[in-house]
This record gives sequence, structure tokens and C-alpha cells, in this order.
Amino acid sequence: MRKVAPLILVLSVAFTSVAFDAGPTCCACLPDGIKPTDPVSYLMLKPGIRKGKQFITVGEKLAELRARCRKGKLVDRTGREIRFFQKTGCWGNPPEGYQEILDEQTRELSRLKKRYTVIELSCNSGGLLIN
Repeated sequence: MRKVAPLILVLSVAFTSVAFDAGPTCCACLPDGIKPTDPVSYLMLKPGIRKGKQFITVGEKLAELRARCRKGKLVDRTGREIRFFQKTGCWGNPPEGYQEILDEQTRELSRLKKRYTVIELSCNSGGLLIN
């Protein structure tokens, strides 16, 4: 019995160091102006299921992608660099030429997705899902 206790202690210390030693956190590499608590998208919940609205944060999305810092860059689980894209188009009264703005946004987003994992940030900070 006495020989088992030190073995358990050694195994638990080894497991703890492996389980929690993930290196630099992903959030240390976030670009300026992006916080882990920033909303990525909003989900309007059906009445009777839950009250209010639920949103997915940057931190939750990064956890889903298993993001980490590597050489000062934010990368996903496969090593592909992560970029953030702030969407436009939540106008109460669309500006003149709004279709060209949205078309350019679509082209830029498509170009970025060819090379990076892209996290699209909603243009709407009020909580309505407009995707």
C-alpha cells in the first residue's frame, strides 16, 4: 500500500502537466480590437425553449477550432492561420451603391477563405441574426 501512493502521486502530477500545459493561449495572439468576449454570431431562441438570445463568442469559436498561438500567429488545429473578417451590411437605410459594397465584401471573403480559416464577425452588435 505504501508503494502505491507515491506512484499515484507521480502519475497524477504527470497527467496534470500534460493536461494543462498547452503552451501560450490562443487569446494572446488576437489582433488588436478583437476580444475573446466579442460576439461572432447570434442565435434567436424559440420561445418556450430558453428566454432571451444566445451568442457565440470569439473565445468559444477559437475553442471549437482548437486555436493556438504559433510563432506569433493564431492558427487552427491543422496549423492554418486564422483571420477575422468584420462584415458590413447592417444598415437601417442602405447607402447608395450598397450592392457594390456587399459584392466587394463577398469577393474579399472568398479570397481570404482560400488561404485562411476565417471567423466572420457579425456587422450587427444589437443581437439579431442577419446571415
